[in-house]
Parts: sequence; C-alpha cells; structure tokens
Amino acid sequence: MKARSALVYTVLRLLAFLVPFGLLMLLPIMREYYWLAAIFAALIGLSLSMLFLRRPLDDMTAGLAARRARARRPVSDEDVEDAASDAAEPRPGD
Repeated sequence: MKARSALVYTVLRLLAFLVPFGLLMLLPIMREYYWLAAIFAALIGLSLSMLFLRRPLDDMTAGLAARRARARRPVSDEDVEDAASDAAEPRPGD
C-alpha cells in the first residue's frame, strides 16, 4: 500500500466532515446544538465521500490487496528444495 494514497484518502475524508461542520457551526441554532451539527456533518461527509472519493478509496484498497497477496504468496516446492539444499551443503572454509 502506498502511504500517499492512504494519506490522501484520510485527509479528504476529514475535510468532507470538517468543512460542513464548520459551515453548520456558523448558523446560530447549530451553535447551541453542536451535537446536531456533528451528526449532520457526519451524514454530509459520508454522502460526499461515497460520491466523490471512490477513486482514492479504490487506490487505497488496491494497495492493501496487493500487500496481502504478497504476504500470502504460496511457497513453491522449488523454493523449499533450494533452501534445504543450501542448508545441507557445506560452505567453503567450514
């Protein structure tokens, strides 16, 4: 996974919440009910991220999938045999 794709997605998700929250806090009624502003901002941020952040999410999940696939790479018989023969051979100077 590229750290850049995760960072971009995280920053954009935070902005999708913080910008609507800041705009809602400008309204006088929302200053009194800040928890309601937070709920509305969360819903707006979720909607915005579903609509506009599909590509950064795909980049991040593709990186995670590639990383997981590399970790689960099956070990071939040739690799095992090579490792066993290398361990069994006496090294020069031994």
